This record gives sequence, C-alpha cells and structure tokens, in this order.
Amino acid sequence: MKIVVLAAGTSTERAVSIVSGTGICRALRSLGHQAILVDVFSGWAEADPATAFDGAYDVDRAAAYIHSFDEQVEKEKNTRRVFFGPEVIELCSAADIVFITLHGTNGEDGRVQAAFDLLGIRYTGPGYISSGIAMDKSFTKRAFQGAGVTTPRGVILTRADEGHLPQDYGMELPVIIKPCCGGSSVGVTICHTEDDVIRGEKLAFSLEKSLVMEEFVTGDEFTCAVIDGKPYPVVSITPKSGYYDFSNKYKAGATEELCPAPISAELTAEIQNLAVKAYNAIGLEAYARMDFLVRKEDGKVFCLEANTLPGMTPTSLVPKEAAAVGIDYAHLCQLMIDVSMKKYA
Repeated sequence: MKIVVLAAGTSTERAVSIVSGTGICRALRSLGHQAILVDVFSGWAEADPATAFDGAYDVDRAAAYIHSFDEQVEKEKNTRRVFFGPEVIELCSAADIVFITLHGTNGEDGRVQAAFDLLGIRYTGPGYISSGIAMDKSFTKRAFQGAGVTTPRGVILTRADEGHLPQDYGMELPVIIKPCCGGSSVGVTICHTEDDVIRGEKLAFSLEKSLVMEEFVTGDEFTCAVIDGKPYPVVSITPKSGYYDFSNKYKAGATEELCPAPISAELTAEIQNLAVKAYNAIGLEAYARMDFLVRKEDGKVFCLEANTLPGMTPTSLVPKEAAAVGIDYAHLCQLMIDVSMKKYA
C-alpha cells in the first residue's frame, strides 16, 4: 500500500508525534509498504508528489528534515492562513490510506479528519466527531457522565473565570488543573494550595482558552486500549518519582509499566469493561486508549480520558499491550490500518 504517515504538526506534542511517526513509517516499510513520513504543517519538498512513494527511502533523513522546521513552526503557526503544508493534500490524496500519528491540537481533535472526510481521503483512527469529543476534556466528561462512566468530579473554566478557586465550585483542595485539549500531561498542575491554583490556571490559560479543574484522586494508574471494540491487557503505571507527567511518560526508565498489570482478575475485568463503555460513550471506532485511576482508600475505578491517537514511541503503552497478546510493533501498525479500513467497507 501507498501510505502517508502524517506527523509533527503545530501542537505542544510535535516532537512526540515525530518520534511516533518515525517508528510507524519504519515498521510499515519493513512490511513492504510504500510508506513516507510527512509533516502536516511544513509539507513536502523532496520530490514530485507523483513519484514520492517510489524507490528507496530514508526514514531517519525524513525525520531530520521535519525537525529542521521546528523553530519556524513556532513562529508561523499563529499567523499562517493555511494549516496544510505544501503538497500535503496532494500526497494524502495519492495514498491508499493516511496513518495519522498527530498528537494534540490540530491533529487529534478531529479537524484534520473532517477535512479528509470532505476530500475523500482515507485515514486511520476514529472519525472527526468522536475525535473532537475525546480531545476536549470538558465534552469527554459530559459524555462519560451521561453514559454512567465513573469519572472524577470537575468543572470547566474559561479565561473569564481565571482567579476562581475550588471553593467557588463547592470543591476542596487538592485539585488538578488541565488544559481542556492538551495531551501528554502538558500544562497540568496538581494544586495543594490556593497559590498552586492561581499558578495552574495561568499556565493552562497560556496554552488554551479553557481548562478542567477536578478533584485530585490519589491512587494507582492504569491504561487499557480498545481496538476494534475489544479491550486489550491492562497496563499498570508507576512513576519512579512524582506523577505520570510529560517527562515520566517519554523518558526511558522513568516509569515502571507492567503488562498485564499485576492486579486481580476482577479488577482487570472492571477496567476492561469500563474501557469499552467509555469507548462506546464517545462513539469511537478503530482504536483508542483509555486512562484510569483506582482510588487508594476504597478501590473505586475512575476513567480519566480517552486518547484517540495514542503514542507509538519506544516507551508508549499500546505497543506494550499488543506485545502481551503476541502482536509485535510492526504488525500492530498493520492491525491499526486494517481496523481503520473497516470505516470504508
């Protein structure tokens, strides 16, 4: 197949996306596909799009080329009128499918997916509506609550609410503040004092127009992928210091991740069933990964969020779940294509 691995973009997770895309592109080429790595924002300038899939291809060189635009992207992303870079639409239209490995805003939020639907371009992962719901934590929380998926109590704040404290909403410290549409724990603040709250709001609002303030649940962290409607083995996540923030997610050896999680069969089943319930509540298709906390004092399970384009880096979690059932990285990439193609049957 001719495959565009669409990566990078303009979000705070650009660097992570490039790592994911590089791994996916290399894996797909090892399976014989004509895969190329493309930055959705900076575009393509290496060859005629008509011949881009032909001949030898150096994935690492392509990744380095994309990285060369990192500083330029920061300067241009708020001023350029057109999001898609040169030749991106032409390349994606020529491909049999686009493997979307964008993370964060303008990639995981359904905007690219909606554009591709209008243009008749096939792509991996969920559609634009469910992607948009899952990306915005405020809509995710409403969907979970409506479907009876247990999730921490919280409120949505806009910039007009900056300076408001938990007690203004009947909540107590500690709380956690998250940008509504961020990922990889970028901009997240755990707040134990009112000063922490003010600082956390300022940080979140520097990134986005709205945030979620929710009760801070202390407990053990888990995640569970759902692929084609079926739950995969549960992963337990234990940071060696602090909490599961950006550094602990992507720094090798910073977190102990065990799959299958060393928990009871009953708790495993509860998390897996809740993962499927959350997946269906948002209307997801193809694949996604749900994150959970199990509260220490009573063992209650809370679903935190859904990740519709989960990371595929060397430290990412979905590849660990697939490996636990005998699916290696390359064939996981193939599976993600296969289940996504069902949208177009």
